[in-house]
Amino acid sequence: MAKLTRQEIREKTIKIIHNCVPELEGVELTEDSVVNTDMGMDSMNFILVICKLEAEFDVKIPDRLWNKLSTLGQVIDAIEKYSK
Repeated sequence: MAKLTRQEIREKTIKIIHNCVPELEGVELTEDSVVNTDMGMDSMNFILVICKLEAEFDVKIPDRLWNKLSTLGQVIDAIEKYSK
């Protein structure tokens, strides 16, 4: 897969979040949005989102980092860092 731009990763990530957490549909997400608590995403939804992101981007984010990812920007940073 060709290297995606940060904007492309952001757009796909937001789409996955909206698909996994329908109550966030229509909520504007920025890189500063706290996606694991402030947005009403519970831990199970967050795990689902991370798993879907790993599959979509063919990336493995180490489990020990999951609880350190709180903002959309941090999630995108992790995707970029661990991309193959």
